[in-house]
Amino acid sequence: MTHSVAPDWAPAASLATLRLRARMLEIARAHFAATGALEVETPVMVQAGVTDVHLESLEVRRADGSRAGFLHTSPEYAMKRLLAAGAPDIYQVCRVFREGERGRRHNPEFTMIEWYRLGIDHHALMDDVERLLRALIEPLRPVGATRHVTYSDAFRETLGIDPLEIPTRELHSALLARGLDVPESVADERDSLLDLAMATLVAARFTSDAITFLHDFPASQAALAQVRGPVASRFEAFWGELELANGFHELGDAAEQSRRFDADRAERARRGQPDRNPDLRFIAALAADLPPCAGVALGFDRTVMIAIGANSIDEVIAFPVERA
Repeated sequence: MTHSVAPDWAPAASLATLRLRARMLEIARAHFAATGALEVETPVMVQAGVTDVHLESLEVRRADGSRAGFLHTSPEYAMKRLLAAGAPDIYQVCRVFREGERGRRHNPEFTMIEWYRLGIDHHALMDDVERLLRALIEPLRPVGATRHVTYSDAFRETLGIDPLEIPTRELHSALLARGLDVPESVADERDSLLDLAMATLVAARFTSDAITFLHDFPASQAALAQVRGPVASRFEAFWGELELANGFHELGDAAEQSRRFDADRAERARRGQPDRNPDLRFIAALAADLPPCAGVALGFDRTVMIAIGANSIDEVIAFPVERA
């Protein structure tokens, strides 16, 4: 039997799946309406790219070749500027863009739901994330009991090591002993080794039919989260080994955030990545007083994948990059 291949102009996702996406977005908006969050919109093209060494912003060029701006990797900076200006709890459903991210679970353009709650920490926000994920997924498949585990405990359970204390050389040896192919270029880079272990060994043990919240990351991986001693007030939500969300008890210290951006730029230079100037309007908003809050970004396409049991992101979006 031969199977027909959809023509290049046709959507990759079925119309039934596209209808399901629309219904899931309705459910998400109903969740935020019921919990008093205001839907907002912020610019897709921004003037500053991200300094994060793990992300690359897509540049927008004018006809004369000069840079017009960047397509945002997240609406985070702009949304926090709204909070600093007095906005209440806010959320946004938006398209975001990341250079070079393509694969079974990645498309350079994808849909993110990002939201911020005033006056709560990352633990309370995890509860909110769970409520939304259950509302989105449970109508289509069972969701098991949610698990909360610290970053340290997850490593102890899988590798028998404390990721906060183990020397980098011993961490490298532990990964080699587990049969991992560790690139020589990261042999002395502690966070790169931890990321490799997380992606290949630790997350692989998470329950495949339930939500796992991994929290209290190493302080060196704080990004835009507050730090408490050796750990960052940061969490990630997983379904099995698939990361769905990344959240923070947000840092409101402009000087500390500036130091982190400077450290990012130094690391980008060391790695040979293009330099990115920090978003000075965002820093100014922090200095003007970001209210205490927690925020999270949820990958909506991946959530749809979980809901219908899809193996590829192409099954849940109309036009992946090759058909765009």
